[in-house]
Amino acid sequence: MGLDSYLVKKTYVKNWKHTPAKEWHAVTVLLTGEPHPEIKPDRITLIVEDVVYWRKANQIHKWFVDNCQDGEDDCKEYYVSREQLQELVKLCEKVRDSLLAEGNSEGEMGKRRFLNTDVAKELLPTSSGFYFGSEDYDENYLIDLKETIAYIKPELSTKTGDFYYQASW
Repeated sequence: MGLDSYLVKKTYVKNWKHTPAKEWHAVTVLLTGEPHPEIKPDRITLIVEDVVYWRKANQIHKWFVDNCQDGEDDCKEYYVSREQLQELVKLCEKVRDSLLAEGNSEGEMGKRRFLNTDVAKELLPTSSGFYFGSEDYDENYLIDLKETIAYIKPELSTKTGDFYYQASW
């Protein structure tokens, strides 16, 4: 129980008769190496890929609520533009770099404490909520940033698909 959030990529692959053959998609779903007996490839319309799953990354969730959901935190699915994802990645990189700046932490890896969290508090503040996790600017906060960058940044170079965010709690 708690804050779970997801970013998915949806790619439309329906082949219409009027579409030139060179633009048709070929989709095959295999089950133990053989075509799945109950899925008809010619009826597949949409491919949905999981891009990122976050667990209690309340700072990331708050960003989506504020920037993509008009402030509505209602567990519905929302479209997210590539430009919005680019902005999120840039913010995560700025906050990550500020936290990792020389002399900004003390303690061992995994138990590291950041001495200056001003940039994090300004650009990607934590958020409280029903089982939303820690509001500390600690190692777990940093891990959420790093994972967000690692999973979303490669998707920004792709040409197809639309992105959608949804959270549940």
